[in-house]
Amino acid sequence: MNILPSISEALDEKKVTSVINKKFNNFVPVFYKFVSEWIINAYYNFKDIEMYMVLIYLVNNDFKFYRKNGIQIDYNTFYKDKTLEIEEIKIIEISRDLQIPKESIRRKIIYLEKKGVIKRTRKKIFIDRSAYETVQPISALKNLSNLISISSKILKQENQMTNSFSSTEISDGIKKHFSFCWYEFYKFIFSYYFRWRKELGDFETLSIGLLIMSNASSNRDLVLHDIDIEKWRKRISFADKVGLNSMSISDITGIPRPTVVRKINSLIKKGYAKIDQKKLISINIEKRVFSKTQKIQEQTIKEISELIYKILNKTTIS
Repeated sequence: MNILPSISEALDEKKVTSVINKKFNNFVPVFYKFVSEWIINAYYNFKDIEMYMVLIYLVNNDFKFYRKNGIQIDYNTFYKDKTLEIEEIKIIEISRDLQIPKESIRRKIIYLEKKGVIKRTRKKIFIDRSAYETVQPISALKNLSNLISISSKILKQENQMTNSFSSTEISDGIKKHFSFCWYEFYKFIFSYYFRWRKELGDFETLSIGLLIMSNASSNRDLVLHDIDIEKWRKRISFADKVGLNSMSISDITGIPRPTVVRKINSLIKKGYAKIDQKKLISINIEKRVFSKTQKIQEQTIKEISELIYKILNKTTIS
């Protein structure tokens, strides 16, 4: 016989946000690895991050449909077929929601149709998942599970959870409640990446910036001792003692080196990065952009806290 869930064990956004802010240096290396690797993998598919965003927007409409109609789909069921039926493609809605010009959306849809990713059969429209590389979100699922697992351990240390959960336990829970969890995941993805794209100008610059930030936030001097978000903000620009060169950034992101050099120069001009005499690039949050990045970061923490507590509540409370 099924038992009712324990209401007293439920998390909320405020609890998670408070703990993240307090133990920020423990949380942030895993977070930046998560968001950095996701956008790098997004570029890998079509060498066009916007096009990948259009594709997952279409997929996410299915998750919205499931959610609206109280349908729960597990991971294996969702990926058992090579094709996925999607609703009618509405260029104007996609353009509005993704803040991409209509003509650009139209060109990307035509390209996806030519490549066989989008197929039309009579009145039905399908995505052919065998026509592009990342059929199943193996890397994203692994990194998201790890992020939430580590979050659960920090929450337990702060007496906000009775138990912590391994990455495997979280991954199994996400797979069981896949349509719910991936809808919430995509909601965070769209909000986070498009907010930073608006600030930096394009997704490729963001991908490079996130890699530089991920490199800096993993510095052992930041990780060794517990520090809250305020102390972290003061130290991060001085944490990266060994930066990355443009060739390494190109190799890791897949973005051509000449493009990488242009995007790095853009980050430097905007006050987000610096380059030393050895041509090594590291993070550098200048005072003129500090208040702006602080507001973006606060919104990010609010939204990632919402994602964490919803997935933990959905997958672990019995």
